[in-house]
Amino acid sequence: MPSIGVKLYSVFFKFVLKHRLQSRLQGSENDAVGGGGIFGVTSRPEEETAAAANPSFTDGVATKDIHVDPLTSLAIRIFLPDTCLNSPDTLNKSRARTLDPRSGKNKVLNRRGSYGSSNNGVVSSSNGAVVVKRVQSIDNSNRRKSYGGSIDDSNLTSENGSYKGYNPAGNNCRRLPVMLQFHGGGFVSGSNDSVANDYFCRRIAKLCDVIVLAVGYRLAPENKYPAAFDDGLKVLHWLAKQANLAECSKSLGTEEGQIRGSRRVVGMLPMLLVLQWWSLGWLLMGIHQGARDACSFVSFNFNKECVLLGVSCGGNIADYVTRKAVEAGKLLDPVKVVAQVLMYPFFNGSGSKQAEEKLFNSYFYDKAMCELAWKVFLPEEEFNLDHPAANPLVPNRAGPPLKQMPPTLTVVAEHDWMRDRAIAYSEELRKVKVDAPVLEYKDAVHEFATLDMLLKTPQAQACAEDIAIWVKKYISLRGYEFSY
Repeated sequence: MPSIGVKLYSVFFKFVLKHRLQSRLQGSENDAVGGGGIFGVTSRPEEETAAAANPSFTDGVATKDIHVDPLTSLAIRIFLPDTCLNSPDTLNKSRARTLDPRSGKNKVLNRRGSYGSSNNGVVSSSNGAVVVKRVQSIDNSNRRKSYGGSIDDSNLTSENGSYKGYNPAGNNCRRLPVMLQFHGGGFVSGSNDSVANDYFCRRIAKLCDVIVLAVGYRLAPENKYPAAFDDGLKVLHWLAKQANLAECSKSLGTEEGQIRGSRRVVGMLPMLLVLQWWSLGWLLMGIHQGARDACSFVSFNFNKECVLLGVSCGGNIADYVTRKAVEAGKLLDPVKVVAQVLMYPFFNGSGSKQAEEKLFNSYFYDKAMCELAWKVFLPEEEFNLDHPAANPLVPNRAGPPLKQMPPTLTVVAEHDWMRDRAIAYSEELRKVKVDAPVLEYKDAVHEFATLDMLLKTPQAQACAEDIAIWVKKYISLRGYEFSY
């Protein structure tokens, strides 16, 4: 069972959340247009503290905020791990310390089991499901190996640890995959730059060795459905456009790489992001000479492979964006969504599952609270618990067939009333031969790995490590070079 502290915090959390949801529902009914207009809001400073962006590697990850869409408040926070600066020996030692199974010999106690994976030993549970017990030894053959770049990496950081620029040399420079992360909050709260989300994304960036783009999508009721879903898809298309611009600049042989008198470095997130990071003035398709002299050329290698990770309601957004990516196919080239991670997704639907009846009044988000959140998010005329945004298995749902979906890892908690919906979705994916394991954590509650008060628990750390091990099966070293 969850601890006394978690139970008490859950009571307080639900009381405050219920008041906020009811207030916003009443406010949206009194304002047919929506208080935020099309621009909208992506955070609520009065409800949670934001973590300032920090362009230094003091804790191993540098961050930068970028406003993606000039017509809306859509923004992203980039989390760049310092592994892009490390030599192979340093990197391997760091990984060994991070994922050494001996440092967490009791972590198996934090896990209940996993379903639907072909790895490790298989046994049968009491309810007949296939349970795959976690093997504590780490199989290095399933882990991506990466290599460092310039031998002068030590000279690329300033005295305060800020990233002055990375100029890879040779042909074995590192290529970091990208991960789009969608935060939770029931579509009405939370943000990509909150203290809790910032901490979680830093952890994932370091463990997975990826560049995380945390998406700050527009919140309800200022912007109801489908605003948040459209924002998630817009960021993916934005990423693809940057890749195509980089490919064009590479084929045209532009002078961008001559900035520091070294070989030309072409990137997926091209010079418009370089200038936005380091200069106040920037041009979309060119570089002003003054800005070029003023800015440092920040470069790193960025893989074409993309993983989507969604937390709670962010899982619904991630699944939607993944479906749209499958539909788009080669239109997103060279970016390719190779996998998605759904952490206790915010799935709902009519009828009752076994867990929904047993955990009707579960911790943090119970059934009544979730329905209230959907009422705030969905337009009044579209409210339905079997809405395609809420129920991924609704009959005749638009989109590609499930067999075309990429590998999908689902994380569920034992004391989350929505767990059965997530498990059912994973089962349907496995029926059509999609790699879709389920990791279920014992004595865990909804958002056990991302909620502010639970982030530093051993179970939250174990969950992040499990995600990293699985994700690394689908991201590889080889790809394109990117810059920002």
